[in-house]
Amino acid sequence: MKKIVYILFIAVILGWSHQLTAQQAKPRILIYHDMEGLSGEDDPRMFNFSHPEQYAKGRELLTGDVNAVINGLFLGGAGLVHVVDAHGSGNPDPDILLDKLDSRASMVTRDAPFRQYVDIVAPNTYDAIVCVGMHAKTGSGGFASHTFTMGMDILLNEKSITESELVGYSWGTVGVPVIFVSGDNRLAADLKTMPWIEYVTVKNATSASSAELRPIEDARHELKEKATEAVKKIGRATVMKLESPIKAALRVVPPASLERLKQVPGIDYKDNTVTFTAENFAKTYDGVIALIGVATSGYASVTTEVINQQPNGKDLSLLIRDGLMMRWLDYESGRWKPEPIVTPPPRKYYGAR
Repeated sequence: MKKIVYILFIAVILGWSHQLTAQQAKPRILIYHDMEGLSGEDDPRMFNFSHPEQYAKGRELLTGDVNAVINGLFLGGAGLVHVVDAHGSGNPDPDILLDKLDSRASMVTRDAPFRQYVDIVAPNTYDAIVCVGMHAKTGSGGFASHTFTMGMDILLNEKSITESELVGYSWGTVGVPVIFVSGDNRLAADLKTMPWIEYVTVKNATSASSAELRPIEDARHELKEKATEAVKKIGRATVMKLESPIKAALRVVPPASLERLKQVPGIDYKDNTVTFTAENFAKTYDGVIALIGVATSGYASVTTEVINQQPNGKDLSLLIRDGLMMRWLDYESGRWKPEPIVTPPPRKYYGAR
């Protein structure tokens, strides 16, 4: 009798163990979403927080595309799906509509700002990465084609890359592959470098500000189907690696500019491109972002153009110059001090800002 009870006990333990192992074996997936490569979107204002009416439509389109992919991932056998914002429209809330997000998934959040391509990259957290609503790289002629922000082209080890590849290299540092991407036809051409991914073309770019759209239902059906296939083929996906040290460069086009670095000693500058070497991906990323901060100062030239086009443009320009002069004089005279840094109230951060 004791032997029978013991055998039954072992059988139960083995059953629980098998069930637990099966649960643990279900892939954990992280979705990065952008907003330029959405189905149903052919107006740049739809991904721009500065245009509330059109941006509201874009959020609906974003949520619909992401939900279609989430559904497909779970149909393919995913056990966990998280979503992180890689767009950064300027909205303090996430671009995705949280109340309409598939309840089986959840957003990645932190209590402080974080680098979505660095700070959440850690071993044994996810088994695969998915990118939804992405865009082609600078110079590809895609809908809103760029890399990271307007007018930037990032090169790693002398190869111009898309943001989808940036995600791949970031997670490649911990052995995790990108398995699925969606966007326009120009991004599809850019990503021939990643032949193992499941790719969905949701529209055909006709310029950087226009596109020929597929029927949304057709595009989302394919998003679901190919997301399902991507999960089933995780084992065949390639992990993207960069040889170290990494030779990185930022090449910029208007409205961005790196011209002001041209005469700085020690800077490797040529034709609006700055090159540097870093020992790992994180330092490469931070270096590129620092250069982007310099390059975006070129945006001020457009501000000046817009001001000068106004009926009172000359007066506005004089006011700005006088304001700069007085700020300097008041600071030197002790009449002006920077506002004290106020700790903002607690809030959640969802990725790109």
